[in-house]
Amino acid sequence: MRVTHLALTDFRNYASAEVGFVPGPNLIVGRNGQGKTNLVEALGFLSTLGSHRVSTDKAMIRAGQDAGIIRARLEYNGRDILAEVQLNRTGQNRAQINRSVIKTRDLPRYFSSVVFAPEDLALVRGDPSGRRKFLDQLLVLRSPRLAAVQSDYDRVLKQRNTLLKTARASGARGNQLSTLDIWDERLVEFGSEIIDERAKLVQLLGEPLRAAYRAVVNEDHGPALVTSLSILGADEDADLGGAVVGIPLASVDSVESPTNEIFRTALAGLRKRELERGMTLAGPHRDDLVFMLNALPAKGYASHGESWSFALSLKLASASLLRQDSASGDPVLILDDVFAELDLNRRARLAAAIGSFEQVLITAAVLEDVPKELVAHTIHIHAGAVVNG
Repeated sequence: MRVTHLALTDFRNYASAEVGFVPGPNLIVGRNGQGKTNLVEALGFLSTLGSHRVSTDKAMIRAGQDAGIIRARLEYNGRDILAEVQLNRTGQNRAQINRSVIKTRDLPRYFSSVVFAPEDLALVRGDPSGRRKFLDQLLVLRSPRLAAVQSDYDRVLKQRNTLLKTARASGARGNQLSTLDIWDERLVEFGSEIIDERAKLVQLLGEPLRAAYRAVVNEDHGPALVTSLSILGADEDADLGGAVVGIPLASVDSVESPTNEIFRTALAGLRKRELERGMTLAGPHRDDLVFMLNALPAKGYASHGESWSFALSLKLASASLLRQDSASGDPVLILDDVFAELDLNRRARLAAAIGSFEQVLITAAVLEDVPKELVAHTIHIHAGAVVNG
C-alpha cells in the first residue's frame, strides 16, 4: 500500500496544500513550526481516526474555519482509491471512498499506516490510557470490525457509569439495581472480546518486538510485553513499579475459566466499591500494558535512550505484524522527527531496518540528520506551503 497524493483544505496551518509521494522513502523537510508534521498527521488520521499529537479532532481544523478536509489517493494491488474525510467543528465528521459516503469509523479498512513520533515516548513513560489506545488502534488496523466492538463497549460503559452515579446519589438498593445486572451482561459481552483480542495481539507482537529492538539497538535487552488485567485484580490507580516483576498478570490464557466468567465474577466482587465510587472498576478500560527491559518495568527503570528505543521498536514491530497479515500490502511507515534523536550508528541501523517497506514518510527539521539513502525524494515545507517536491 502507498499514498500517491495528499490534498488538504483548512487543515492545521494549511489553507490548501497538494503534495505527491513516490514508492520508497519520502523525506519532508522544514524548520519547526512550518507544517511538515501536519502532512503526516493527516495521513495518520485516515488509518487510526486519531492524532498522535492531540486528543480532539477539532484541534486539527484551521483556526477560524468550520471544517477541515483530508483527501488522499491510495494505491494497492493495482487498485486506486480516493479516501476523504471532513472534520467538522460541530456535528459528526463525514467520510467518503471514491465519492461514496461511508461511516467514518470504516476508514481504516482502506488505509493502513504506522506512525512513530517523539510523543510516543509517553507509551513507555505515560499513563495506561496511551498504551490502551495503542493496542486498540492496532487491533482495528488488523481487524476493522473491532472498531464497532470498541464503540459498543464505550457506549455500555458510559450508561453503566451513569447508573452507578445515580445509584450512589439516591442510595438505591436491592431490586432498584436490577437494571445494573443487564448492563453488566452487555459490558461483559463486549469487554471480554476486547480483552481476548488484546491478549492475542500482545502475544503476536512478542517476536517482532524483539527483532526490531535488536535491529535498532544492536543489543538484546529482553524487551517484552506483559498485560495487567483489572478483572484479575490489577488496579489502575496503583503504581505497579517494580511490583509487577514475577506477578503472572500476562493474560487470562493462564486461567482455566473463560474470560467472560472471570469478568462477571470480578464485577460481582466489586459491586459495593463501584456503588461507593460511582464508576466501573474492572474491564478493558482499566487495564494496562507493562513494558519490560532486562526483566524490569521500563517505566521507572529504563533510561531515556532505552525508553526511546523501546517505543520505536514497538512501532516497527506493529508495522511488521501488519505487513504479515494484510491483503493490502505493507502499511505506510511514518517517522516523524525521529532521526534527530539518534546517534549516527542508530540512524544507520534504523535506515537499514525500514529499507524493505513499500513506502516510508519521514519528517526532519535538518536535512543532514537523515541518512543519504533516504533523501532521494525530498519535499520542502515553508510557512504552510509546499515549496517543492
